[in-house]
Order: sequence, then structure tokens, then C-alpha cells
Amino acid sequence: MHALDILRDGFGRVAEELPTSIEGLSARQLLWQPAPEANHIAWLAWHIGRCEDAQMAPIGKRPQVYSQSGWEERFALPYEPGAMGYGQTAEQVRAFCLDDPALLSDYYDAVHQATLQILDGLSDDDLDAVLDDPFKVTAEVRLVSVVNDITQHLGQIGYLRGLLENKS
Repeated sequence: MHALDILRDGFGRVAEELPTSIEGLSARQLLWQPAPEANHIAWLAWHIGRCEDAQMAPIGKRPQVYSQSGWEERFALPYEPGAMGYGQTAEQVRAFCLDDPALLSDYYDAVHQATLQILDGLSDDDLDAVLDDPFKVTAEVRLVSVVNDITQHLGQIGYLRGLLENKS
């Protein structure tokens, strides 16, 4: 298996698991927080998409799905344009609103399709390219970092769902 195949597999696992992780939950359940300072499932699912979208776009030298395909308007969140969740306060997480739970899966699916197109356009040599950002990491390091980040958040969603389903 080549590096790009491994990356496709990693991103593919998130694409398979995220919809089932939130399936059947109401907007109210998706917004439930076990504590006032905790993230909720809806915010985490949105953040997974935003992390992947915002970090894959520069690698693919293309615009973010969120800002170019109307998702920012559909979510209509009370955040600055282009927000992706990094550094947000508990108050900002609580301000997240959601009327249509399908929006979360639909957005991530659009991001995943863009990710696959980006990966399909890369060669193994492209993975060694140093990105033009403050961290000056290679594309390979950034891609592994994205997979690591979004899978951790997917695990957090699973944990929260377990708490939600078993709370008294």
C-alpha cells in the first residue's frame, strides 16, 4: 500500500463513521453538553469538517468547500467568516445552533469528496513539498496531522454519544 492509499483509507474511515456516529440524534441531543465548558456533538462534527476542509484546501490549491459552496450560509453560525473552531471559547461553542442535523453529515460528505479529489491529484513526490504556512511542514506531515485530529474528535463524539444514551 502506498502513502496516498493509506491516507485515503484514514479519511475514508472518518467518512464512514461520522454519519453513523450522529445518526438518529435530534438537534437537541446533538447540542447536549455534559458540562457547561464541554464541546457538544454538533460542534465536534462541524469542527471535523472544518479542520479537514481548511487544511486540505491549501494542499490542493483550491478554495475551501465551506466558503465556496454555500455551507457557511447554510450553517449560519454566529462566528467570524471562515471560522473553524480552533481557539473558540465555551461561550462560542454554546452559541452553535443547528436546526437540521443532516447538515452535519452533508457538509462532511462534501468535504470528503473534495479531499478525495485532492488526494487523487497528488503524487508521492508531492507529499515531500513544504507548505507555505507559518509552520513550514511538509504536505505529508500536515495530512497525517489532519487524520490524527479528526479521528480524535470522532472518538470524542462516540464518548459523548455514550454519555448521552446512558444518562439518567
